[in-house]
Amino acid sequence: MKWLLEVFETDKSKTAFIHDDRTITYEKVITTIADYSINIQDVGIKQYEIVAILGDYSPEVFCLILALAINNNVIIPLARESVIERSDALEISGCDWLIEFDKLDINFTIVNNKIPVKSKILYDFKKMNSPGLVVFSSGSTGKPKAILHNFKHVAEKFKNKRNPIIAIPFLMIDHFGGINTLLSITSSLGTLVTVKDRTSTNICSSIERYSVELLPTTPSFLTLLLASGNYKNFNLNSLVKVSYGTEVMPQSTLDRMKKILPRAVFQQTYGLSEVGVLNSKSKDDGSLWVKVGGEGFDTKVVDNILFIKSKYAMVGYLNAPSGFDSEGWFNTQDQVEVDGDYFRILGRSSDIINVGGQKVYPAEIESLILELDNIFDVAVFGESHNLLGQIVVAKVNLNNSENPQNIKKRIRQKFFGLVANYKVPTKIIVSETPLHNFRQKKIRK
Repeated sequence: MKWLLEVFETDKSKTAFIHDDRTITYEKVITTIADYSINIQDVGIKQYEIVAILGDYSPEVFCLILALAINNNVIIPLARESVIERSDALEISGCDWLIEFDKLDINFTIVNNKIPVKSKILYDFKKMNSPGLVVFSSGSTGKPKAILHNFKHVAEKFKNKRNPIIAIPFLMIDHFGGINTLLSITSSLGTLVTVKDRTSTNICSSIERYSVELLPTTPSFLTLLLASGNYKNFNLNSLVKVSYGTEVMPQSTLDRMKKILPRAVFQQTYGLSEVGVLNSKSKDDGSLWVKVGGEGFDTKVVDNILFIKSKYAMVGYLNAPSGFDSEGWFNTQDQVEVDGDYFRILGRSSDIINVGGQKVYPAEIESLILELDNIFDVAVFGESHNLLGQIVVAKVNLNNSENPQNIKKRIRQKFFGLVANYKVPTKIIVSETPLHNFRQKKIRK
């Protein structure tokens, strides 16, 4: 991990972070890491001990993570709104120390927090001469899984030189994609603009104020941005790239965003916490067909399911059987279509709706419904049915009040003659409850 410090030394005057109107240079990052390294030694944090960090993006949080990585600790980043309760997370992983940042994510307290290690994988890993990283899956298909990575291997992917860029780290810090963004931007001497409140207003304001060039985000956030209309109130022309992932993008959302930001390239990303983030290339700008892979990754498709073999794969789950077969292939559970070297991600197998033996992909239906007026957001999912197995249910948020019967009529008219009958939503629910979680990811239930 020390190689990152050598990169920072090459241009210490460059801005590394803009956090709460504070500008932090790479020189300050270097000195802060050195100070924290002394601090953790003084407190008594030994090599290979497990350290949980509660906080959000800030230069101080980043510097502490690197100081602990250089000390070969196993690091568990925990956001304040995590996918798993703190007590449950630490019960799974074990813990030696808990470091909690204040609300500004500047100052922190260190508490000895001994919880025995129960996982043999983690117990064996602690004997290795390497830092560890533990993140948790979203738990969308069950109990969150604790995923152990060799932090050194995660970082090595970014040794290849890239052009510096100004970016907002959008995904949460306890998400593998969030750590990926931190390493990607800083290893290329780019600038991270941290945003505490990830509302569309604050994101757009920060883009305008700091001339942000890259926004890594989710399709759900872009859908909500369109519905809010906040993009009209800010100058977003500095954006040169918008990358999106973690869920399937509705084509209608992508088409509308392309019209709003014609100068920006929209790049679909693909990765999983278990295997890392793959290099990706869209077939065309605005296309949902994507080529994924790159150095250290192999892909194959079996029965329309994408499998990945990765040099950067996790060490293993701490609380679940291995997700890899004997040859090292990981079943992503993502259904895909194939066109030469390109894939179109259709959705997780668990999200696919089976109507009388016919498959319905929620993102396809959501994309069509989002084309209608007065639809703020939509989530499509399956509901059990005695005869058909499942029926299609669409839950919608509206911009303005409208008679529910009228909404149902407009949606069904939209689908008439456009898709097969089995794809038409049988049940349509008007809801005021948000259809995405705090990670800006669709809730389909």
